[in-house]
Amino acid sequence: MTTTPVHPFDLIGLDGLLSEEEREIQKTVRAMGDKELRPHIAEWFEHGLPAREVARNLGELGVLGMHLEGYGCAGTNAVSYGLACLELEAVDSGLRSLVSVQGSLAMYAIWKYGTEEHKQQWLPGMAAGEKIGCFGLTEPDAGSDPGSMRTNARRDGDDWVLNGTKMWITNGSVADVAVVWARAEDGVRGFVVPAGTPGFSAPEITRKLSLRASVTSELVLDEVRLPADAMLPHARGLSGPLGCLNEARYGIVFGALGAARDCLETALSYVADRTVFGRSLASYQLTQQKLADMTVELDKGILLALRLGRLKDEGRITPEQISVGKLNNVREALDIARQCRTLLGANGITLEYPVLRHANNLESVLTYEGTSEVHTLAIGRALTGEAAFR
Repeated sequence: MTTTPVHPFDLIGLDGLLSEEEREIQKTVRAMGDKELRPHIAEWFEHGLPAREVARNLGELGVLGMHLEGYGCAGTNAVSYGLACLELEAVDSGLRSLVSVQGSLAMYAIWKYGTEEHKQQWLPGMAAGEKIGCFGLTEPDAGSDPGSMRTNARRDGDDWVLNGTKMWITNGSVADVAVVWARAEDGVRGFVVPAGTPGFSAPEITRKLSLRASVTSELVLDEVRLPADAMLPHARGLSGPLGCLNEARYGIVFGALGAARDCLETALSYVADRTVFGRSLASYQLTQQKLADMTVELDKGILLALRLGRLKDEGRITPEQISVGKLNNVREALDIARQCRTLLGANGITLEYPVLRHANNLESVLTYEGTSEVHTLAIGRALTGEAAFR
């Protein structure tokens, strides 16, 4: 006996948890992704992303800094932003990374910690996708422990002079502006560094096996001289950059599930058409067990993401709650991608299907914006009151 298949999200009626506006935003982003991005993504993964062209398209869509107020930003709620991240990562994690770094790191840092002059100078162009930003925190020897950063900022008269190196910086080589964090006499400070400033360079990192449809770079600061007003005045200490990271991590909580959904949708379509031993691959119990387990985890992840989104919209979300979401949802999304690859067999390793591309990307998502180990320890600290980081 056969029945009409249901979509994984329809199994427990997830749409009923969204407002009409949220559903419409999700539908709009998905439609744009399917029409403008998905047809090209395999080529971009193989050969590189035309970042400026894509940024302008995303700016026209209104998703760059969409959760921020004013300066050309849409001012949507957190759940809508999360759903947009989900739909973009359903196409490719590199696209969601571009949006996350642009809106939740570079734009958010300027919006939250900058002067009115900073905001007027950069945010409207960044919201439109006409200017691209990057966020310089991670260093070659300071990833999970940003407090050990070596990049420094010293005063020289009224100017600041920056020296140091940042690593694994999304958008770096194509950025018009970098928000760079450096150690000054009074603690960690953020600086707005326009591309083209003497002493600033951003060589691209190549030969990647993951996030290939994303620009990843090193930032080199060699006696970079900046005026006094280049500093972000409202951020001092690590709370500044960590506050930005929480914004980006929140987007990942939703985004990773988009990659998982795309893998699961692909697998469902594939097993329905694939014949093995004279029967549909979908009709075998082992296949259905995998599909059922993946759908349960995907739907649980959506419920968790929506709960965190509502908390964020209420202004009540905490860093450890974001850690729960990032740890669980990326881990489960990666497992779903791997399981879907097994259902596609050898076809699963080609760019004709998205599953191994998603799996490769999610290997990076698992470790950036805080590794699984760090998020585990953040949750452990919340539960025990004991910090086990050192």
